Formats: sequence, structure tokens, C-alpha cells
Amino acid sequence: MARNNGTGGGGGGGGEEITLQRRSSSAARIRASPDPLLIACRCFSVLTSLAAILCIAVNVLAAINSFRHHGDVFDGIFRCYAVAIAVFVVVAETEWEFVVKFWRVLEYWAGRGMLQIFVAVMTRAFPDTGVKRKHLVLLQNIASYLLLACGVIYVVSGILCIGFLKRSRQQKEITREQAAKDLEELEKRREELEALLLSERE
Repeated sequence: MARNNGTGGGGGGGGEEITLQRRSSSAARIRASPDPLLIACRCFSVLTSLAAILCIAVNVLAAINSFRHHGDVFDGIFRCYAVAIAVFVVVAETEWEFVVKFWRVLEYWAGRGMLQIFVAVMTRAFPDTGVKRKHLVLLQNIASYLLLACGVIYVVSGILCIGFLKRSRQQKEITREQAAKDLEELEKRREELEALLLSERE
């Protein structure tokens, strides 16, 4: 009897191991390798956000200098508007559903790129050519040209329908992940039912 129990225990452990392997292999078949296009889009989105954040910092410094030293109120107000729009650019890069819902134009890459180009032009406009502000002018040039390049790439990619392709693959990835989760839940439920059935037979 002891020998039979040991054999049964080993068989049960082997059955559980086979079931786990089956579940993991099924989930692995559904979860394909990450899409290179989506990875590249996420990296480019992070780069664009960093460029917009740099524009925010530069415009904040320029606004402070305008209000404190030069007394140019109009330039300070202009910089405040640039900061507000640059913040909106950063929020748009997160693709927050609430923002995209009310600003459908930001769902399209061409519209998003034009907004980024607008912020870049605002950052570059009216540079302070004073000798004491050369470091600020350098930062303005770096931030504006970096965001301008990102905006141009967005516009060209939007014209080439890469944004549409990205959204399509993103939807497929979400569907695939949901299918993998559902499969794991079904496998787990099936194991519970099998264990319950075995316990009732005993």
C-alpha cells in the first residue's frame, strides 16, 4: 500500500508539472515577441517628451528673466503660453485616453507633429541676444531644434500612415495580451474542476 501511495503521489506531481508546462506553452504561443515598431514608437515618444520638457524649462527661465530683468511683459506672457502648450505636448505623448477623447486631432501623428513644431518655433522666437544670456540662447536653440526635428518626423510619419499602422498593431497587442490572460484563467479553472472531480471520486 505504501508503494502504491508513493507511485500515486509521484504521478500526481508529474501531472501537475505537465499541466503547468501545458499552460505556460499555451500562453507563450499567444504572447508573441514584442513588436519592434511599437518599441521604436515608445522610444521616440520618450525622446519627444524629453525635448518638450526641455522647452518647458527654457521657456520658464526666459519668462523669469523677462519679468525680472528686462521688464518685457509681452515676452514673458509669450513664454508662459509656450510653457502651457509644451505641457500639453508632453501630456499628448502619454496618449492619455481623456486627452485623446476630447482632442481627436492629437490621435493623428500629423496633427501632433504640427503642434510640436509650433512649440519649437515659439521657443526659438525672440531670442535674448545679450552677452549675459548666451547660455540661455544655446539651450533655446537645442530645445527648439530637437523638438522641431521630432515634429517633422511626426508629420512625415503621419503622411506615410505609420501612425495608423502603430495603432493597429497596438490594438492587436492588447487583444493578444487579453487572450493570454483569459487562457490562463481558463486553464486555472479547469485544474480546479479536475481536482474537485478527483476528490469526489475518492
